[in-house]
Amino acid sequence: MSIGRFSCWLLLLLTLSSGCASSRPMIVSNPVFLPANSQHSAWERTVDALHDFHFPIARENRLDGVIETDYRVGSNVLEPWHGDSVGAYNRLESTLQSIRRKVRVDLTPVEGGYLVGVEAFKEQEDLLGVAENTAGAATFRKNTPLERNLNVVVGQSSPSGWIALGRDADLEQAILAEMQR
Repeated sequence: MSIGRFSCWLLLLLTLSSGCASSRPMIVSNPVFLPANSQHSAWERTVDALHDFHFPIARENRLDGVIETDYRVGSNVLEPWHGDSVGAYNRLESTLQSIRRKVRVDLTPVEGGYLVGVEAFKEQEDLLGVAENTAGAATFRKNTPLERNLNVVVGQSSPSGWIALGRDADLEQAILAEMQR
């Protein structure tokens, strides 16, 4: 391979790997000041930002100023339209391991608007044993007689646990940046 062709391939590889998806999001303070005339407008802006990241709302309490989401399984490299896995590392991690995230938002009234604090929690699945993978429960062999077992258990025999990985600062920053737009 000639040096010119090698240089072209190297330049193409560097161009594709240095896109906007590989850059770190802008650092925003947490909590951030959100100028708003009413609680309703600040609340709806916050809920819209969470919906942009496809987080379903589990609990809302306007008196306490708290919004909590349900857990959402992290998007992998084959789902670029979902924004909950921020950055290449988080997206690759969600591809290779089952990761789920949950977000809690606190709105505190201050003069002229609201202070909005975002906490994103990340957990990794912990299987107690090996997950059973079968060719299918309806697959029959020709060399053995048909046995009728009505108590077949397919899949995991015990529920999976989750290991807390702490807070996901990249997701927090992305949600706060989305709220400030």
